[in-house]
Amino acid sequence: MLVIHATFPIDPEHRDEAIELARELAAASRDEEGILEYRVATDIDDRNLLRFVEQYEDEAAYEAHADTDHFGQFKASFSELLAGKPEVTRFEVDAANDVEL
Repeated sequence: MLVIHATFPIDPEHRDEAIELARELAAASRDEEGILEYRVATDIDDRNLLRFVEQYEDEAAYEAHADTDHFGQFKASFSELLAGKPEVTRFEVDAANDVEL
């Protein structure tokens, strides 16, 4: 499994537009084959920071996502709404288990 965690600092003046673009991307992405989870959330300490958590079955699913029209359109539009440099971390996971609380 491949997991991506990305943070995007959003220009406060473009927050509503950024959230709508992220919402549309997440909805379209969740319909893709090979995507196990695709979520976007606002940070509780910084309302202008969006956090993306993406889980893919494998590298092929990630590459297929990166080649979709909806991701390309998002990438082209979203960069204009940022207030700083995004941070993206990639995790290659051999196993994942539920944790009982």
